[in-house]
Amino acid sequence: MITRRRLLGVAGASGVLATAPSLFDIAFAADGYINITAGPAKAKLINANTADSDLWLYDNSTPGPEIRATVGDRIKVRLINNLEEPTSIHWHGLRIANDMDGVSGLTQEPVMPGEQFEYDFVVPDAGTFWYHAHNKSWSQVARGLYGPLIVDEKKPTFDKDHDLTLVIDDWRVKNDGSFDVESLGNLMDWSHGGRLGNWLTVNGESRPTLELKRGEAYRLRLINAANARILDLDPNRFGAKVLAYDGQPVEDVTAPLYAPMLLGPAQRLDLVVIPEEDFALEELSGDQPFEFAYFQIKDGASTGEPVRYPRPNPLPEPELDKAKVFEIDMTGGAMGRFTETVYKGQVLSNEDMRRTGQIWAFNGVANLADDPAFTVQHGETIVLAVKNDTAFAHAMHVHGHHFRVIERSGSTVDDGKPWRDTFLIGPDQLVKIAFVADNPGKWLFHCHMLEHAAAGMNTWFQVG
Repeated sequence: MITRRRLLGVAGASGVLATAPSLFDIAFAADGYINITAGPAKAKLINANTADSDLWLYDNSTPGPEIRATVGDRIKVRLINNLEEPTSIHWHGLRIANDMDGVSGLTQEPVMPGEQFEYDFVVPDAGTFWYHAHNKSWSQVARGLYGPLIVDEKKPTFDKDHDLTLVIDDWRVKNDGSFDVESLGNLMDWSHGGRLGNWLTVNGESRPTLELKRGEAYRLRLINAANARILDLDPNRFGAKVLAYDGQPVEDVTAPLYAPMLLGPAQRLDLVVIPEEDFALEELSGDQPFEFAYFQIKDGASTGEPVRYPRPNPLPEPELDKAKVFEIDMTGGAMGRFTETVYKGQVLSNEDMRRTGQIWAFNGVANLADDPAFTVQHGETIVLAVKNDTAFAHAMHVHGHHFRVIERSGSTVDDGKPWRDTFLIGPDQLVKIAFVADNPGKWLFHCHMLEHAAAGMNTWFQVG
């Protein structure tokens, strides 16, 4: 069972940051590209009376601009790098062409300071996705380089007034309320549970209040943008049902929900709620529920029409009887099992691990090797059997594909085996996932506890 985490409390009144502008507020270039600038920014994370935080943001907002499209649309984004170091953008959860995936050092060269890079791709699936920096992600995402990407169905099931995007992040702040830049890269975080913050925001706001209308159906799109925090949620507390996991609609919206539901780093959860009274989003891992967003219910004008739910995207179904099985053994970290670990072709000593920060491994290899973990042909069904021989939970992300969790030791598999692009795995647990390798190229498989990825939990596979 995945260890529940305690949300650290910070006293003080809530404050407001600039929330993500809509697509219509984004600067389009004459050639049809959306210009998005990554650069330094100052903001107050808790309230107007606290110190400024030195952040790195897209277009000076947190989260970055919401990019909104319709399934089948072509999206063209020009990344302008005004940072002091190289960067790139990964389009998390999108099954797009490999050279647009945005992984520095694997699918593209990082975009150097003062330079630009043009992303150009077609979105194949409707759903809730997001984009974030993918060079030194442990630092750049922690500083605020992320934003939502929403792909509507051809005929949207909820209008814009009933379709709410909620980007959740936890920031590590100091006593004066400012972002704790100095603690980035802390080896204790890298070797333990990752960088956990002590202040939650939703769309850049501290404990915001939103108004909904009584008896009207709303879609809540939850995106966990935190570096490492797993959120404990219970939609049953306000009568919600699950519409989608990681952007992919479920087959049965009426299915009963287990509680608490764990929303790991990079995961998304779409809910439908028809409110009758005020309610809150609560984090439940502490001794008491922590309300991090509150909804006030006003009188509405419900028509009583049935709710229309999104239809599943056409993903290829794995053929398990023909599957190729590959094993991933996760080792290292504090209190975990260590094995001989190779990094850049060299076996690491204990001193090497401390010096390089490479303290986790997949199959005895830390971070990206020259050769892929495995190579498969286009269209083959793949089963990854992932064994967690460490003392911590991990959020494992497959780039370029969605998969079904087909086995989870010590626990039941979700009814219907919903599609995911990121799965949680607890200490000493074995999880098996299955997918069709239908997207050619070099694809990353890594832990989305971003400190764990930087410290060795990165590998890749080749689809021929």
